[in-house]
Amino acid sequence: MSYEMNDLLNLMVDENASDLHLQVAQAPTLRVGGSMVPVDGPKLRAEDTEQLVRAITPDNHLQRVKQSGGADFAFAFLEKARFRVSVLKAKGNYGMVLRTIPNKMFNLRELGLPDRITDLLTRPRGLILVTGPTGSGKSTTLASMVNWINENTEGHIITIEDPIEYYHPHKRCLVTQREVGSDVPSFSEAIRGALRQDPDIIMVGEMRDLETIEAAVSAAETGHLVFGTLHTTGAARTVDRIVDAFPASTKDQVRMQLASSIIAVISQVLCKKIGGGRIAGYEIMIATDSISALIRENKTYRISSDIQTGGHLGMIALDAHLMSLYARGLITAESFIDKAQHTEEAKKKISQMSAVATTA
Repeated sequence: MSYEMNDLLNLMVDENASDLHLQVAQAPTLRVGGSMVPVDGPKLRAEDTEQLVRAITPDNHLQRVKQSGGADFAFAFLEKARFRVSVLKAKGNYGMVLRTIPNKMFNLRELGLPDRITDLLTRPRGLILVTGPTGSGKSTTLASMVNWINENTEGHIITIEDPIEYYHPHKRCLVTQREVGSDVPSFSEAIRGALRQDPDIIMVGEMRDLETIEAAVSAAETGHLVFGTLHTTGAARTVDRIVDAFPASTKDQVRMQLASSIIAVISQVLCKKIGGGRIAGYEIMIATDSISALIRENKTYRISSDIQTGGHLGMIALDAHLMSLYARGLITAESFIDKAQHTEEAKKKISQMSAVATTA
């Protein structure tokens, strides 16, 4: 028995899978509701994975896999679904991971973000960062923010992505979507080019190197609203990660730039939801005069206490949000402990809640 790509893609759609993994010596495996579920069938051989890869991978990307060991691109499956595809070489064989790009654009409330977030999306300039580990839903959150701006304000939005995931039609805004690798060589070059294209909002899919971070911070400083993502968890770590990307001689200047331009850091993790599906846990930091001063003075370790006392401004600490999800019966104690930043504190809170429930 050999597998057909169309059958596997139909299975992904039918099972509402977020990912499909194709690796030699393992049956095709779906990720459904956060759990890995192998397909009922034989293990893939090297010739099987190569055939499946060639079925959907354009020639230029196959060439890139041969040269550099991997390639990423977006792929549309008829009218049914779109996928972000990552082709790779492992032990000399082809492998592939497909991630479903949801057709539906979620609104911010459906994602569990507070209504107050929309106040940030109307700022004329500054930097809003959405951070979290791979697969935590950053792209979905960013796309929802861009969509809200597109529906509620007027202006020119430029998105820079690798690859383009969500398609944004022109609504009240004009939307220009550029793909790194096909429309423009790099993120940093795309940002520099964007500044000559009369943008109001620039969305940077990934701030992955010094040049891109530098260009994004400069764009935010010079009168544009810039959105970006980083693979960090927590506001303090995010600020440190940006500053640490720069040479020692410029760190103080970068702290000054960040202190004046950063609007918010939204960190997120994705948890298995009781009853099926997944739900996001958030940390939200909104820059205040106090937080700007902490960034300037290299005291980021104190940002978390400002977040804890900033609830009236719309801020929330990640562990506090996870705690509320657990208390509302949306996630398990195991999920809370697994995703919490302070594991021992999380265990203590669960013990206290259990003790109260027992005596009640």
